[in-house]
Amino acid sequence: MKTIIVAVDFSDATPGVTQIAVDLAKSFGADLQLLHVIEPEPGYAAYGFTPGEFPAMIEFHEEAKRRATVKLDELLAKVRAEVPHATSRMVEGSPLQMLLDHVKQSGADFVVVGSHGHGVIASLLLGSVAEGMVRKASVPTLIVPAARE
Repeated sequence: MKTIIVAVDFSDATPGVTQIAVDLAKSFGADLQLLHVIEPEPGYAAYGFTPGEFPAMIEFHEEAKRRATVKLDELLAKVRAEVPHATSRMVEGSPLQMLLDHVKQSGADFVVVGSHGHGVIASLLLGSVAEGMVRKASVPTLIVPAARE
């Protein structure tokens, strides 16, 4: 195992998912990449708007990206205390597709993702990155369940 990607979404699952990925990277002497995916701006045309007619959405999206960048930088600093050469990347798009694309482009050979356990209905409505990775991943993928209270 040379390169591990850990998908982070800053939910309650992130600390556990990240720690497992750090432990694996240390055990195998592997590179570790944190990946966060930002959902794209909504398609205004589908609602009959142009981006200029809906400036609040643009501001919200820019603020979400800014906050995600800060959180990713903070998480990377914590991870580098244990894996000094860890890197991070933030991309925009469909979370599952962007993760699959990044795995292929980076040449990673292992992925760690969290599972929130939202249930069947939520997975059908929202989709599940963990479920998608089980079906479509080209490399071994570890699914880490969210901590139960």
